[in-house]
Amino acid sequence: MRNARRHLSVFLPLAFLGAAVVSADTPKLGEPAAPEVVAKWNSTIFPDGRGLPEGKGTVTEGRAIYDKKCSNCHGPEGRGETAEELAGNDVPLSDPDTSQTIGSYWPYATTLFDYTRRAMPMDAPGSLAPDEVYAVTAYLLQINGVITEADEMNAATLAKVRMPNRDGFTRIDAK
Repeated sequence: MRNARRHLSVFLPLAFLGAAVVSADTPKLGEPAAPEVVAKWNSTIFPDGRGLPEGKGTVTEGRAIYDKKCSNCHGPEGRGETAEELAGNDVPLSDPDTSQTIGSYWPYATTLFDYTRRAMPMDAPGSLAPDEVYAVTAYLLQINGVITEADEMNAATLAKVRMPNRDGFTRIDAK
């Protein structure tokens, strides 16, 4: 017991000295994120729709938002500009010349919603309101032939969309 105390009395001051050295050598970048910022990014949307926010959007609304905020990078009707093509791939995924567009590659419509919500538009990620994200998602699904122009997307309808490549992936947690 006495040896343990002796070792502890030598170790503790060194541990505090080490912490001070590490603290002094680390860069002072940024500041702690505000709770509302953490809440904005700390959300999960599951393939079955759990986690989707309230809201709704139509293809018509989505086309207007897309033309204003997305087409500069993704081109008219998602056919590609400086950013990836979002629609129009008629080449099978097994072909080396295929592109991984939404309709040919993405397995879940909820993933499209989540990605758009978090990462788009590129110059202002996370700036779209839920209604805008539902509308843009509806438009992107429609130009890929997944839904019709009359369909409205919301938490209930988006989760029910069956993507063409839904079964094209192997689950890593499959039993």
